[in-house]
Amino acid sequence: FIIANSYCMSQQGTTTTDSIMHDGLIRTYITYVPPSYSPSSPAPLVLNFHGRGSNATQQYYYGDFRGIADTAGFIIVHPEGTVHQGTTHWNVGGPVLGSSVDDLGFTDALLDTLLNQFNINASRIYSTGMSNGGYMSFHLACQLSDRITAVASVTGSMTPYTYNSCNPLHPTPIMQIHGTLDPTVPYNGDSWTKSIDEVTQYWLNYNNCNINPDINDIPNTNLIDQSTVKQYVYNNGINGSTVEHYKVIGGGHTWPGFGIALAGTNYDIEASIEIWRFFSQYDLNTLASIKGLNQNQITLSPNPFNHSFIISSS
Repeated sequence: FIIANSYCMSQQGTTTTDSIMHDGLIRTYITYVPPSYSPSSPAPLVLNFHGRGSNATQQYYYGDFRGIADTAGFIIVHPEGTVHQGTTHWNVGGPVLGSSVDDLGFTDALLDTLLNQFNINASRIYSTGMSNGGYMSFHLACQLSDRITAVASVTGSMTPYTYNSCNPLHPTPIMQIHGTLDPTVPYNGDSWTKSIDEVTQYWLNYNNCNINPDINDIPNTNLIDQSTVKQYVYNNGINGSTVEHYKVIGGGHTWPGFGIALAGTNYDIEASIEIWRFFSQYDLNTLASIKGLNQNQITLSPNPFNHSFIISSS
């Protein structure tokens, strides 16, 4: 049940801060509803999880989707993690954090609440996040895939626990955006995190994608960010699923395209734009169907590598 509610109007849409009680804890989340939302028309939903040590408010601005949502008509929800050992976090399983918080159950309950609050298209629910929020998105793809259509991780990965216990129920489109010089989540992995290559390989194998990717060198439009981007697209997975990886060569533990210059941030791509471009292609009903994909896909631009297009959705 909803136990708190506060409203503020942006110049575009409406932002609310709400809470639910789950497993004895008050759990808070921020919702952004675009001005085009109508209760008579089901809207897609994007869950946007913050990183460890961050919070929903920071992710609201840092991994900003509002301008895109205003055009494309989807709702954005930024859940708030809980504090463990003095730090906000998402429990993505395993011994890394030693947390006992039921974040899977919270997300499941949150989705029930949102479906009661808004007219949400239950076949178009997506998850993304920064760092620990990226780990959480992969965790949802593995353990709550009956509700999650596709996921995108920015500077996150999979813990060995998530990786070894992963049990997706349908082909799951995956996008991974990661810097090769990430000092927080090592690109090549460690004892507590899988490498980006291992994560990519897991999902392209599960989705039965082509093992040889299409490779695109993203134009180096910013010469002072000290990084470049190479895109790998593994196509032709089951029911049209794909795996995409933006390898930010020289990039750090940051959200590409963020408006304030932070060391290690790449500006050749805008992560939020690429994530929605990716999500908007997929519908859970179609991915779970043996009839195949395409009838519900959305065409965004004649050139999928054009980073200046305006995204629209129906």
